[in-house]
Amino acid sequence: MTDHFQRIVLASRPIGEVTPNNFRLESVPVPTINDGQVLIRNHFLSLDPYMRVRMDDVKNYAAPQALNETMIGGTVGEIVASKNPQFQIGDKVIGMMGWAEMGVSDGALLHKLDTTHIPLSAYLGAVGMPGMTAWYGLTQIMQAKEGETIVVSAASGAVGSVVGQLAKLRGCRAVGIARGAEKCRYVVDELGFDACVDYKAGDLEQQLASATPDGIDAIFENVGGASFDACLARVNPFARIALCGMIAGYDGGDMAIQNARILLSMRVTLRGFIISEHLDLWPQGLKELGLLVAQGKLKFRESIAPNLATAPEAFIGLLKGKNLGKQLVRLIPE
Repeated sequence: MTDHFQRIVLASRPIGEVTPNNFRLESVPVPTINDGQVLIRNHFLSLDPYMRVRMDDVKNYAAPQALNETMIGGTVGEIVASKNPQFQIGDKVIGMMGWAEMGVSDGALLHKLDTTHIPLSAYLGAVGMPGMTAWYGLTQIMQAKEGETIVVSAASGAVGSVVGQLAKLRGCRAVGIARGAEKCRYVVDELGFDACVDYKAGDLEQQLASATPDGIDAIFENVGGASFDACLARVNPFARIALCGMIAGYDGGDMAIQNARILLSMRVTLRGFIISEHLDLWPQGLKELGLLVAQGKLKFRESIAPNLATAPEAFIGLLKGKNLGKQLVRLIPE
């Protein structure tokens, strides 16, 4: 085993859009583990929009990412050394080892994974935090019922793609919003949504009206901005909104809500949520998601950057909507 590994640290805080200069690639020695610890060789790193929020030194639901420290991030990998009786060499695990090829853990936030029927990478997507985000928003906040129309923005992404499929399995009409014709075809033809609105086509309101002839009963919001405003204009009385992300404003963009009056006139319930605050429901949600993936009833796609050095560009692309499905970084050679 090599005596050094690579990691990426936050070198500076973004001013507006994230740039590659905000990150720094470093080579650091492999640490010696102590009693109770394990050493993990990470196989995949998850890139997620929440990381952009953590890069700013502002009050938020979690502490800002520290400068000159390994960027936060979920990982899956393999135990390569262990002084913890609960973990053996060769165990596949999921944790928060960050943007790094290796990591040390005391096991507190580490979980063993069964890859018999579920690919290792899926535990960072459909059977991981994104999948749980989708499951929680749909079942606990939107409370989607058979026959209702639900709309989900960023529908081709890791979270949105799961929301729509779960909604269809519950007998809903699922309408996605995505960037470009290719993503919309994927959302309808492969994921099984009833319709998908291309928000870049220039006729957002008309497309949305055609796709939701009976109005909108629930919204899963990942983006904010113009598409969210257009959806608000079509909600039915007592609509429910699961506010998961506002990626349109993460770089300081305009997030004005022109149709805010609808929240009152339609008696809308809007609730923001952070999935890490609802760990009590993870076993229930992950059981359903894992079974659906193992049975081939829940489809997913992955965009995989080839190595750690390409993570910054992949992350910037994610924020601009360039990925299709879950954005990952491969940390071991193919």
